[in-house]
Amino acid sequence: MTNKRFGIFLLLLAFFSLGAQAQLVTSMKINEVLVINEDNFVDDYGMRHPWIELFNNSAGTVDLGGCYLTNEKDNPTKYMIPKGDVLTKIPPYQHTLFWADNQKDRGTFHLNFTLDPNKDNYIALYDADGKTLVDEIVIPAGQKPDVSYGLDMDGTGKWGILPKVTPSTNNVTLDTNEKIENFQENDSWGVGMTITAMAVVFIGLIVLYLVFKQIGKAAIHASQRNAKKAAAATGQTISANAGQESGEIFAAISMALYEISDDNHDIENTVLTIRKVKRSYSPWSSKIYGLRQTPVKK
Repeated sequence: MTNKRFGIFLLLLAFFSLGAQAQLVTSMKINEVLVINEDNFVDDYGMRHPWIELFNNSAGTVDLGGCYLTNEKDNPTKYMIPKGDVLTKIPPYQHTLFWADNQKDRGTFHLNFTLDPNKDNYIALYDADGKTLVDEIVIPAGQKPDVSYGLDMDGTGKWGILPKVTPSTNNVTLDTNEKIENFQENDSWGVGMTITAMAVVFIGLIVLYLVFKQIGKAAIHASQRNAKKAAAATGQTISANAGQESGEIFAAISMALYEISDDNHDIENTVLTIRKVKRSYSPWSSKIYGLRQTPVKK
């Protein structure tokens, strides 16, 4: 019975995975198209061809392997995106580029059709079943060279001529900083920025002062409690002002410690004294004095 339930669970999990995958594939969008590529992005062979950009508009990775791209309504399975290529797995909210160069033998991302600048170009993306339409668009004829046609926002918005050609990146690019422009317009002399910075610094110093003051008070109260406990254990009395000595007392203690540490140093610390190293006495070296002298021959 347990094995049967486990098998049913695996079957449901497989169906759920397939459903989730199909749902993710339908989130792919045709995002940008360049029909005439004269002086724009080049492919991995260094050649310039029309290209089609797709965008993953979901929070999950989409595998395009087995899906279809076409430029004919009556032929939805014109180009099947090969399976098994890791590059067909598109991460969340990322782009991928297909070259419409009619040279499919050059790799996964090279299509078996191209785009005609003299007429409307129909482009569609179909799911792996070859029947489910994921997305489609008609690019009007008369496109200008190196000017792309796409969505004004990635994966959504309206189709139109884009101000910049953005292959494999966001259709909307920010060339300016709104905050900096706001400061330049409203505070060209930097007075407001200076006042704000100084206020932040002083507020930070005040907060640090208050924090350390409270920490000091807590430390004094802790020392007083410990002193009272020790006095109660020994039967001694302790002053109510214990732990609250004045600064003069600490200054006097510091000066005394300084004087003591200063007396430990030799005034003539720059004088180099060389002492003669004495050899240690050895009883073996004194035996030469007990030997008889060699007789002198006459």
